[in-house]
Amino acid sequence: MAELKYISGFGNECASEDPRCPGSLPKGQNSPQVCPYNLYAEQLSGSAFTCPRSTNKRSWLYRILPSVSHTPFESIDQGHLTHNWDEVDPDPNQLRWKPFEIPKASQKKVDFGLHTLCGAGDIKSNNGLAIHIFLCNSSMENRCFCNSDGDFLIVPQKGKLLIYTEFGKMLLQPNEICVIQRGMRFSIDVFEETRGYILEVYGVHFELPDLGPIGANGLANPRDFLIPVAWYEDRQVPGGYTVVNKYQGKLFASKQDVSPFNVVAWHGNYTPYKYNLENFMVINAVAFDHADPSIFTVLTAKSTRPGVAIADFVIFPPRWGVADKTFRPPYYHRNCMSEFMGLIKGHYEAKQDGFQPGGGSLHSAMTPHGPDADCFEKASNAKLAPERVADGTMAFMFESSLSLAVTKWGLKTCSCLDKNYYKCWEPLKSHFTPNSRNLTETK
Repeated sequence: MAELKYISGFGNECASEDPRCPGSLPKGQNSPQVCPYNLYAEQLSGSAFTCPRSTNKRSWLYRILPSVSHTPFESIDQGHLTHNWDEVDPDPNQLRWKPFEIPKASQKKVDFGLHTLCGAGDIKSNNGLAIHIFLCNSSMENRCFCNSDGDFLIVPQKGKLLIYTEFGKMLLQPNEICVIQRGMRFSIDVFEETRGYILEVYGVHFELPDLGPIGANGLANPRDFLIPVAWYEDRQVPGGYTVVNKYQGKLFASKQDVSPFNVVAWHGNYTPYKYNLENFMVINAVAFDHADPSIFTVLTAKSTRPGVAIADFVIFPPRWGVADKTFRPPYYHRNCMSEFMGLIKGHYEAKQDGFQPGGGSLHSAMTPHGPDADCFEKASNAKLAPERVADGTMAFMFESSLSLAVTKWGLKTCSCLDKNYYKCWEPLKSHFTPNSRNLTETK
C-alpha cells in the first residue's frame, strides 16, 4: 500500500484536489455555472448557516455525480444498534466487560457491526451521546456508511482500518483515533479480525479543550491532527452500490450506480481527521498530589454550560510519576460524571489483571470506584522514586455529564459482562489506627 498523504492542522480551512485533475477547484467562487472538468458542486454543512465564524463548519465538494443520485432509502435490520435507553432497568453497579468477542468470518461475515453499549439523550433534539463497540471480520464491499445523527470518534483496538471518505483515504491503526463528522460517507477495509470503540455525539462537534493557565502549547497540539487529501474513483457498480444511512437511530439503505467516493476536489473546514495518541504532550503533577484527569483531555464536545461537556475523550498515556508523599495511582472517587473506560493495549495501573485490552468498564454517576485491593497495598508501601508509568499501555476514557443507560445488549445479550467485577474491592480492609498518627504524614 502506497503511503497516504495528509494535510496538517485541526479545524483549518483547507483545499485539496486530486493530482490527476489539476485545476479542478473553481477559482474565486464556490458554485460556478460550469465547474472545471464538468463536475457538480455540492456543499456539506456541519453547522447552521448563521453560526459565528468560529463555529461555522462547511465544505464544498466537486464530484462526478451529486450524492442525491440514489434510490429511495428503505429500512433495514438494526442488529444491536439502538438509541432506546429504556430497554432494561437502570443498574448503578460498577460494570466491567471482558474483551468483546469478534465473530468468526467462517460463521458470519460482519463488515461494520455496531453494538450499542450505553448512551443518553435524544437524537431528535440533537442532544446526547452513544457508546458503541464495533466488530469486523470483513471489509465493506460496495457499501458505505453515513451517520446523519452525529459525529463518530473511532478508537481502533485490534487491527488497522483503511477508511475511504468523500475527502480522501485515511489509514488508522491502534493507538490512533479518527473523527468522521456528521453526514460524511465512509467505507472501511480491514485486514484481519478487527475491534474497537466508538463515541458518538449528537448536535455538537469535537473541539480541542481550552488550555487556560497551561498556556499556548500542550496536550493535543493542533498541527498533529491529519486530514486526508482528495482522492476519487470513477467507478460504475453493476448491481448497485449500497449506502447505509443512520437516521434518528435507525438504519436505512439505498442503492446507486456509482461509487460515492467520486469527489475530485474539495475545500472547507468540515472534514474527517485522524490523530496519533503518541503525539499527546502530557502534563502531570511534579511535586505532590494529583492533577485532575481533565489534564489528559484530547478532545471535548461541549454542552451549553461552561466547563461541562456532553463528552470528553481522555487518555492515560505513558509518562513519568514523580509526586512525593503521594498515593500515585488514581484515587478513590465518586463523580457526578459518567466514566466509560477502554484499554487499547497494555495493563491499566489501577487494575493490572481484570481490565483487559478490548474490554471496558462503566462507572456511572456517583458510583464509587478506584484502585483494587492489590494496587492499594502495593502503592501504599512503595518507595517513592521517579518512575515510568503506563509504558506500553494506552487506556482511555469517554466521560460525560449525562447519566448513561446501559443497553440490553450490554447487560444481558453480550456474554462478556464480568459479573465478578465487584470482588476486586472485597479484600480492602481497614487500616485505621485511632491511637497513633501516620508518621509519614505531611507537616
